Amino acid sequence: MAITCFIRYQIDPFQRDAFDEYARNWGRIIPRCGGHLVGYFLPHEGTSDIAWGLIAFDSLAAYEAYRARLRADAEARGNFELARARRFILREERTFTEVVAGTFGVPPVRTEAAAQ
Repeated sequence: MAITCFIRYQIDPFQRDAFDEYARNWGRIIPRCGGHLVGYFLPHEGTSDIAWGLIAFDSLAAYEAYRARLRADAEARGNFELARARRFILREERTFTEVVAGTFGVPPVRTEAAAQ
């Protein structure tokens, strides 16, 4: 994938379950609309009000086509409405990133010292 849309959410930490539902819904919607869902991430420890979503695309043009499909998708519109009505997303920021060659998905090297 050429670019990844990195979405940073500030969420209401008291509505974590609502954001979880929202993210799980995207798990069905995003692939159907043409995005490569890398994943959604909730805070586990530390800062309790920041979550992330990562969606990859071949190009910005592919992203724009995906956005058009989202607007036409009834389930996507319903998920946006869920977030609007329940107000668990306080702020959302989007950044488009590209992977540095040779740095993504590199598995750990097993050494004798690491095994102990």
